[in-house]
Amino acid sequence: MEIKRKPAYLVRNACATEYERIGKLLVRVYAQLEGFPKEHEQPAYYNMLSNIGDLTANPGTELLVAASAEGKIAGAVVFFSNMQYYGSGGIATKEQNAAGFRLLAVDSAARGQGIGRLLTEACIQKARDEKLSQVIIHTTRAMLPAWKMYESLGFRRSEDLDFLQGDLPVFGFRLPLSSPEV
Repeated sequence: MEIKRKPAYLVRNACATEYERIGKLLVRVYAQLEGFPKEHEQPAYYNMLSNIGDLTANPGTELLVAASAEGKIAGAVVFFSNMQYYGSGGIATKEQNAAGFRLLAVDSAARGQGIGRLLTEACIQKARDEKLSQVIIHTTRAMLPAWKMYESLGFRRSEDLDFLQGDLPVFGFRLPLSSPEV
């Protein structure tokens, strides 16, 4: 009997030559979310997704990918060690001694393999390595599987971080980093 193994993925910083491919992945993933605004409803948001690599020009901002040994990108996320560049609505950009991540997306072909968790844990570890006191994130009701995964990792709702993106309610979460474990 042959046992099929899932491909192993390594989280690393994206290369500039991958930015366009990652942007297309983000647009595809977000456009398919049921209940999430479509490109014609929020063109500036989708333009930002398409040009995701531009965010890395900001200090402390990294575009991380989960990639196979063959270079196949299964998912991506943007990590911010300086919340000033986080770019969301609400008060998150004013948070001190905090990291955040946004725009996490997993290719539909790689769902169910723990890619979202792998990318999230990498962001948490980066924040710990920088000795920051918390990680801040946002999500929507259209992203309930991610929402549940975040809560399983210890993130808790933080209503003070909530805001509206157009007509879309966006919900804030915090993860205090008081222990060295993820």
